[in-house]
Amino acid sequence: MFKSPLFWKMVTLSGAILLLLIPLMMVRQIIVERADYRSAVEDAIRQSTSGPQKVVGPLVAVPVTELYTVLENEKEVQHKRSYIHFWLPESLMVEGNQNVESRNIGIYDAQVWHSDLSVKAEFDATRLSELERPNITLGKPFIVVGVGDARGIGVVNAPQVNGTALTVEPGTGLAGGVQGLHIPLPDAQWVKTNLSLAFSLNLSGTGSFSVVPVGRNSEMTLVSNWPHPRFLGDFLPTSRELSESGFHAKWQSSWFANNLGEQFPEAGETEKMGWYSLPSFRVAVTTPADQYQLTDRATKYAILLIALTFMAFFVFETLTAQRLHPIQYLLVGMSLVMFYLVLLALSEHIGFTAAWGAASLVGALMNGVYLQAVLKGWRNSVVFTLALLALDGVMWVLLNSADSALLLGTGVLLLALSGVMFLTRHFDWYSLSRPKAKESKPASDDELRIWK
Repeated sequence: MFKSPLFWKMVTLSGAILLLLIPLMMVRQIIVERADYRSAVEDAIRQSTSGPQKVVGPLVAVPVTELYTVLENEKEVQHKRSYIHFWLPESLMVEGNQNVESRNIGIYDAQVWHSDLSVKAEFDATRLSELERPNITLGKPFIVVGVGDARGIGVVNAPQVNGTALTVEPGTGLAGGVQGLHIPLPDAQWVKTNLSLAFSLNLSGTGSFSVVPVGRNSEMTLVSNWPHPRFLGDFLPTSRELSESGFHAKWQSSWFANNLGEQFPEAGETEKMGWYSLPSFRVAVTTPADQYQLTDRATKYAILLIALTFMAFFVFETLTAQRLHPIQYLLVGMSLVMFYLVLLALSEHIGFTAAWGAASLVGALMNGVYLQAVLKGWRNSVVFTLALLALDGVMWVLLNSADSALLLGTGVLLLALSGVMFLTRHFDWYSLSRPKAKESKPASDDELRIWK
């Protein structure tokens, strides 16, 4: 076996494929580095504007002072404690119009969104009946609206509470570092009547936008010009429409589904509020698989592409008398690895689809000229060049058919194996293991004279 030329040929080609893994891993490392640069640009834009936004509210914060008696050493001792009681709305309606724009730094970009929000909430005063006790004193209530990043708060129109215009103050007025705004109510008597709140504000951010459905019945409608939303969070939209010009989505929820009425207990002033872990309606402004993700996915098929090409050359050698040197295999393999580097470089400027076509044509031209000399003619060179273009096309289909990638990949391998079996069905493989017979040299004139 170890003296068989076929065995050593297969060992050499396997070693060539393993050797090509080195430049292929270097290309994948470059992809990671370029993707990190893009992520750094997104972080820089986020730090210069505002991050993901999560709106909590509106809800009414009612300061409560309670006197209670505790038995200590057989004596009644009176104590006092202060806390915030949150009055949640009966109904919450949020309507938003989102505009997404791209911000560029060099060749990289990131998306920043601006949402015009219209908020309406209804509060039922009977929900505060438990606070109507003689040992409880109510302070001046205020309406709270929490957000994820206060830097994104833009214009806030004067809110209307029961038809009365009130002022808006920065900050939530709560402990725990919760960012947002608050609307002071004139006096404690306002919590003894039903409240109807309406206001609008402009909110900007990057990444995701979410609203906590604090109402007993909550609805949110969002219209956006971004065609690639990703609906996350705890509730999927009840309806949505996607198009190339944007999306329209609507969410609905109630306390029966989210149990938010139990998640706003009385909060002490020094207690941190866990608002940002509450369930929410959520949508993220994301890009479809970008050029770095797509190129990285494409490199995962590189070994398949190289192996099929080497197999085609091996079958060509087997069926013809022409022999290819391992260096020639390696040079063609390097051109296939270079395809991915060209693809990455071009995709940053002209987009992934155009870059794939351009890189395929460049690789085909380079290999076509080279194989014309190696294979001793244009006919075989054109056949192999067209085969390489066909493989690039198959790889493109595999890349864009994530759900059917396994099926298509299996089909390609099956066709390749079937082709090899068909072309070599009459070939005597033992002939490659037999030593070649030494050719007899013609006798010289001196040798002929000796025999005479």
